[in-house]
Amino acid sequence: MKYRQLTQTQRYQISALRVASKSQRQIAATIGCHSSTVSRELRRNSALDYDTGCAQQQSNARRRQAFKWHRRLQWLTE
Repeated sequence: MKYRQLTQTQRYQISALRVASKSQRQIAATIGCHSSTVSRELRRNSALDYDTGCAQQQSNARRRQAFKWHRRLQWLTE
């Protein structure tokens, strides 16, 4: 299976379904991903409660940081 990051829309769906007391498996089936993806998303982006806006910002920051490290490592290997 190819790796895909969650979209902001999917994060909003996760948040709404959590408020509706749906299980992680039910949420995964609804948004079309694996239950471990939902579990990982909630674990990474929940301090006390899942915040969609904060989760998206953290995802964007992680993505930018990974790119910076890639460029640094590429320079070292040349």
